[in-house]
Amino acid sequence: MVLLEMSIVPLGQGESVSAYVARCVEIVERSGLSYELHAMGTIIEGDLPQVLDLMRECIEEVAKSSNRVTCTAKIDYRQGVSGGIQSKVASVRAKLGQSAASK
Repeated sequence: MVLLEMSIVPLGQGESVSAYVARCVEIVERSGLSYELHAMGTIIEGDLPQVLDLMRECIEEVAKSSNRVTCTAKIDYRQGVSGGIQSKVASVRAKLGQSAASK
């Protein structure tokens, strides 16, 4: 499984990009893959081809409204492991003596 963290930003479209983020989140939701939206990007879990195709689809969607789009992406490729979105955070919280639900 792969964890992909991505942040896609249209250039020249003003300070707020939440409308573009919402369009990408709709695409991610339709994919059925596990994901988590946070303040600086979105983390998606799936097979490598799935997450790369999803990132491409999101970039192309944003590019429909902007001549220039930047994308920052980070990939954690780990064979034989799933549920990484929650388990990575839970592992750190456990080491801190906190419950997995702590915020």
